[in-house]
Amino acid sequence: MWLKDSSIGRKLVMSVSGLFLVLFLLFHGSMNLCLVIDDIFGTSAYNWICAMLGANWYALVGTAILALGVLVHFAYAIILTIQNRAARGNDRYAVEARQEGVDWASKNMFALGIIVILGLVLHLYNFWYKMQFAELTGIETSTFDPQNGNAIVTDLFTDGWCGICYCLIYIVWLCALWFHLSHGVWSALQTIGWSNTIWLKRIKIIGCIFATLTVGLFFIVIIYFLGVNIGQMCA
Repeated sequence: MWLKDSSIGRKLVMSVSGLFLVLFLLFHGSMNLCLVIDDIFGTSAYNWICAMLGANWYALVGTAILALGVLVHFAYAIILTIQNRAARGNDRYAVEARQEGVDWASKNMFALGIIVILGLVLHLYNFWYKMQFAELTGIETSTFDPQNGNAIVTDLFTDGWCGICYCLIYIVWLCALWFHLSHGVWSALQTIGWSNTIWLKRIKIIGCIFATLTVGLFFIVIIYFLGVNIGQMCA
């Protein structure tokens, strides 16, 4: 099959799955902003969203599709990395001068992807496992109601020194995600055909904008709770 056997086909599958995941990250980051709004204004928008996206059939279908998207994206990343290494042969052991026009993120996409995946596993344990999984199975995975996502998130990031460590871990994860997205978005757009001498620089800018917007939404939440935590410790 062309999408599986062709190098271009594999890149296309990886690009489309990556863009799909970026759209989800934008939604997820926007949803997380409700945490800050709730804490400042005393509303309960985040918990309302958690209840809506709990153990409902549409939420479960969405979760399954997202999981498939991540698996496909990561699997094709491994295949393409192995393919590229095999194509280079012994040249990969040579010390290479920095290639003009090839940025750092481009040369380290797989390593950045590994960091992103490890951060995702930690994120799933901290939140999905304690929320949707707990609601589905009835297993008590935390001291909070699974639908009280606000309390679960706040407890993690404002738990003294432990909360500060988690904030710093998430900051490192988000930095890796920014580099991965800043290159990945424009590379995906180029793969699907949106590229020429005029548009190449433009889609690179679009990639940086998407990466900054997406990661910035998560950064706002982390920095906010880091400040809250430090303020509580200094009080």
